[in-house]
Amino acid sequence: QVQLVESGGGLVQPGGSLRLSCAASGRDFSASTMGWYRQAPGKQRELVARITTDGNTIYADSVKGRFTISRDNAKSAVYLQMNSLKPEDTAVYCCYATTGIINYWGQGTQVTVSS
Repeated sequence: QVQLVESGGGLVQPGGSLRLSCAASGRDFSASTMGWYRQAPGKQRELVARITTDGNTIYADSVKGRFTISRDNAKSAVYLQMNSLKPEDTAVYCCYATTGIINYWGQGTQVTVSS
C-alpha cells in the first residue's frame, strides 16, 4: 500500500520558519517527481514547489526566495523548508509524487501563520 505521510506543520508567528517532511512508502519514488501543494480556505489548490529526480525545482512566485524544496531519494522523502512565513501562507500543505501516469497524495498538514 502506497502512503505519503506529512509532518512538521503547526502554528508559527509571522516571520518564523517551519520545515515540512513527507515520507513515502509502498513503492520506490526515486524516479518520480515530488512536490507540495497547498489549499487555503475558500481558495483553489496551488502548486507550492516541485522537484524532479535530478533536482530541478519549480516554485510558485509567492514563495520564491522564502521556501526551499529538497528530497532524499534513498528515503523516498521530500522536504519543504519555509522561512519568512506570512499570514497568507496559512493553508493545508499536501505532498505528492507522480510517476507521470499515477499521482499519489498525502493527507496534508496544517500550517497556520498568525500572531
